[in-house]
Amino acid sequence: MVKLGAREPLDDAFGRHDRKMTAVLAKCVGADRLEKLDRHVLGYVLSVLEAQQDLASQSQPQAVVKTLAKFFQEFQCFADDAAAKKELMVLMEKMQDEGIFPVKEEETSDKRLHAPVQLGKIADKQMRAQKEIGSITGLGVTSDVNWNEDLDWDKKKQEAKDKKREKKEEERRKALEGEFEAFMRQRGLVGETHVKIHGSSSFPNGGEITLDSIDVSIGKSSLLRDADLHIFAGHRYGLIGRNGVGKTTLLRHISEGELPGISPFLQILHIEQEVVPSTDTAISVVLSADVERTNLMAEEAQLVAGDDTPEAGKRLTEIYTRMDEIDAHSAEGRAAQILAGLSFDTQMMNMPTKSLSGGWRMRVSLARALFISPDILLLDEPTNHLDLHAVLWLENYLSTWNKTLLVVSHSRTFLNAVCTDIINFQDHKLTYYKGDYTTFENSRDEQLKTQARQHEAQEKTRKHMQEFIDKFRCNAKRAAMVQSRIKAMERMEMIDAVQSETTFRFKFGEPEPVSGPLIQILDVTFGYRSDRVLFKDVNFGLDTESRVALVGNNGSGKSTFMNVIGGELEPLEGRVVRNPKARIARFTQHHMESLNLQQTPMEFMRFKFPTADKDKLRAHLGGMGLSGEKAMQPIYTLSGGQKSRIAFAILTWSNPQMLLLDEPTNHLDIDTVDALIHALLTFKGGVILISHDEHLITSVCDTLYVCTGSTLKKFNGGFNDYKKSLNIKF
Repeated sequence: MVKLGAREPLDDAFGRHDRKMTAVLAKCVGADRLEKLDRHVLGYVLSVLEAQQDLASQSQPQAVVKTLAKFFQEFQCFADDAAAKKELMVLMEKMQDEGIFPVKEEETSDKRLHAPVQLGKIADKQMRAQKEIGSITGLGVTSDVNWNEDLDWDKKKQEAKDKKREKKEEERRKALEGEFEAFMRQRGLVGETHVKIHGSSSFPNGGEITLDSIDVSIGKSSLLRDADLHIFAGHRYGLIGRNGVGKTTLLRHISEGELPGISPFLQILHIEQEVVPSTDTAISVVLSADVERTNLMAEEAQLVAGDDTPEAGKRLTEIYTRMDEIDAHSAEGRAAQILAGLSFDTQMMNMPTKSLSGGWRMRVSLARALFISPDILLLDEPTNHLDLHAVLWLENYLSTWNKTLLVVSHSRTFLNAVCTDIINFQDHKLTYYKGDYTTFENSRDEQLKTQARQHEAQEKTRKHMQEFIDKFRCNAKRAAMVQSRIKAMERMEMIDAVQSETTFRFKFGEPEPVSGPLIQILDVTFGYRSDRVLFKDVNFGLDTESRVALVGNNGSGKSTFMNVIGGELEPLEGRVVRNPKARIARFTQHHMESLNLQQTPMEFMRFKFPTADKDKLRAHLGGMGLSGEKAMQPIYTLSGGQKSRIAFAILTWSNPQMLLLDEPTNHLDIDTVDALIHALLTFKGGVILISHDEHLITSVCDTLYVCTGSTLKKFNGGFNDYKKSLNIKF
């Protein structure tokens, strides 16, 4: 006899089931017999009887009696099997007589089963589901069971409940869709996407996406396989992963409705493109996103200009009430605050967007998204077009964002400042970590160490067991021990070995040494017009030891100064002396525009360097992480980061002594940024760079020059001192 766990009172067990049914059961079988049953077995008996109340899950009484008799006999409730079956058949008849069990029409005449039926496996399944099967092993479940899936009452009953629930959910969903459509129509927003929706949070699933076992692919390439996408309201997620893994594609699938199961009530906004250039000013483009406010103000103006009628007065009262509800009067101030944070001055806010560059129009697009404040905001490298001032403001603004945010960024500083969670996109899966990027790195490292230890321990155990099996396989006395170990190895859940990712490293060639300064800037003054000088009387030199960063707001002259150094622009006054023996290479933030997207990286390199050895070109691309298939597929199929690597391959082909880098981290993933930092630290030449990436600047540069739009001067202090000197009041 198996030792059983503690039993609960019958009243407690009966309380969860049909009262009339339990009363008949207690009367026919007897409370003393029922108390002998283990609580799990009693629960199962009750569920089997309860399933007989539903024609959809009902089985023949004889089959039920035969199964239940085994359980009652197991716990010695009756004198023998025949007595148990007799009493249980009386119970089944009583249940039918009392109307507790409905009678199927086709069962009015006796029918014979095609084969004997044993329901012990149902019990086994029920016990395992309650996670306590260990305490009731040894039940009367024979191995020669003829299992008929049609007799799984619990399954049929659950399926019927599921169908009923799904039907109710579908009806509720359609009703809510009708309400939402009416809600949008009332506010004049039907068909609008990039607009501010006031009061949408009252609809279900606001800011949440919970999708299990999704697949995402592009062409023949599979990006996600059987992955879970779980985005919860109010969380700020950082989506990280290697270049080309599919981060941008996933954002597009989410925003464009490519993933079934996303709530239709969610407003999801993905910032990909700059606003269309037009005569509209930057601030009017941002404000136009609040369509309801615009419509209310237009209607107000029309009513005020019209006749003073009771109907007009009533409608004006409704308009003013609604405008107060949506805080319409502060909208312009909020829009201006966002634009100012993104480095727009008053003049630029009121400039037509057609007068702005693509980078500034992208900022307008970002400002509009922040103003709209959607349920879920998707940002893909939002800092790429921002200067340091704007990056710091955006970090602060998003750190208090109370909606849901999913952001792709190469900046660990930005992710640390903004994110509450990290999603690691790797090996076709999404893995979730609580905390910022630094916490993620620590957690992942600890997990990998633990996994490595567990894998090593398991391998030792398996090796030891396998040696025992091999040694005593033919030993009759130890056959049972051998079989025990074989079964244990079969049941053992394997722990995978840690697959360490290939650490990418940029390989910059070592240039031959050059004596003296590489570049000398002597009394240089420059401006696109003589009455608007960007910098004046600039003097300094650059050599192979130089590590200089140019900082300042966008439009302050950083890239212009880089053009003067490189020779693309001539100074108004003074001169730039370049060492004739020095090779100078430049990386621009618009490098993608120079790529022929139809060519492969290998073809483009051969076009740029027609006399170079083919194998050396291929090896050089490999040194930039573009080996194998990546070097031979069209450039348009590559990610932004992979395209940047082509630019680096061109940049370093000639082994330059001086690198001029303008926003080199745009489109790179975090690991590639780290690889770039390592390459620059070991580079045997000079570096002058422009970047909004705080980690890159603090890791590489030891000298700062500040551009203000009228001057360019050396800053006395480190980068943190410069941040403090900005004295930004958010």
